[in-house]
Amino acid sequence: MHPSTPVYLKETASQTAGPYVHIGLAPKQAGFDIFENNFGNVLVTPETKGERIRVEGRVFDGSGAIVKDVLLECWQANAAGRYNHPADKQESKPIDPTFRGWGRACSDFESGVYHFDTIKPGSVTGRHGKPMAPHINLWIVARGINIGLQTRMYFSDEADANAADPILNGIEWVERRKTLIAQRNEKDGQVVYTFDIYLQGPNETVFLDA
Repeated sequence: MHPSTPVYLKETASQTAGPYVHIGLAPKQAGFDIFENNFGNVLVTPETKGERIRVEGRVFDGSGAIVKDVLLECWQANAAGRYNHPADKQESKPIDPTFRGWGRACSDFESGVYHFDTIKPGSVTGRHGKPMAPHINLWIVARGINIGLQTRMYFSDEADANAADPILNGIEWVERRKTLIAQRNEKDGQVVYTFDIYLQGPNETVFLDA
């Protein structure tokens, strides 16, 4: 063989995140109470500052069917707009020691609904000092998804901030920006933002690079 002849290797077989991802990553939500401390979908304590909200929704596949074995992780700033992480250098904004800003949720196996109990985040100062609209970062994995999907959830009652957000404005197709907007409503006196995620199809959610 000539030394410049390319050698093509066979592709390594891939694996998806299911069907046992819940047992390993969120066992209590899957019905297995095996760890003393569990990662959960309740991000707040009674001392946490900010407006209490619930984020809930469903994940749909390309055929429109509800994905009932999905796992989501969320990562967000506190009510002042600061992340509880050393990389956040917004010294003028306080850290809330009672709020980590990270959670993990599984969809309900019957209804397919996921939810997080958290607080509404404040505006984060982004690159070049530009403010970002309040948002929650989401990471989605499920059976059939080889690489976790990342997206953002914005708030319907932050129209002015959304209109100036650099990420939303970076989405070329204006009509698709609405796939990242959660709708605010109230249920039994609780503020609920509904955010459905579409993996494929005409209503496909905008997914982001890392």
